[in-house]
Amino acid sequence: MKVIASTLRKGNVVDIDGRLYVVLTAQNIHPGKGTPVTQLDMRRISDGVKVSERYRTTEQVERAFVEDREHTFLYEDGEGFHFMNPETYDQVAVPEDIIGDQKPYLQEGMPVMLSTHNGVPIAIELPARVTLEITETEPVVKGQTASSSYKPAMLSNGVRTMVPPHIQAGTRVVIMTEDGSYVERAKD
Repeated sequence: MKVIASTLRKGNVVDIDGRLYVVLTAQNIHPGKGTPVTQLDMRRISDGVKVSERYRTTEQVERAFVEDREHTFLYEDGEGFHFMNPETYDQVAVPEDIIGDQKPYLQEGMPVMLSTHNGVPIAIELPARVTLEITETEPVVKGQTASSSYKPAMLSNGVRTMVPPHIQAGTRVVIMTEDGSYVERAKD
């Protein structure tokens, strides 16, 4: 099915010259002069090669038919990451290169959207936010304003992020899975 290039988002799968690509980033650029363009950074599904393409925002791009189903993350082993379809209880092993930089945010029992093309897993979409615990951070400095200053902190999954000064080690916080940024203190 043909779609306008400017409507493509991260995680969409497109068919270019008979090969499938998953969109890693999609950015609409509107220069002062000239026509607006859509910059797509994509990964070829067959061999993992990364490709950058530019389309005029009104150009048509072939979007591949992909089945999106909710799956539950079970565990990781030598074969890859194992997910289960909660309706049929079928299990799917997904290779690490498809998970990519989202690996630290995967948690046991987490619901994810798994995209498959002809039964082969090609892309994964995690929930937008995940709750993690702060394992270490710098102590609060007296007189430091909370409005604009952030301090580095280590999350329980090993990822570094920036948090407001009032957050201490042991605090559970909500993090955006897309870029690892702090959202708020967890309400649990």
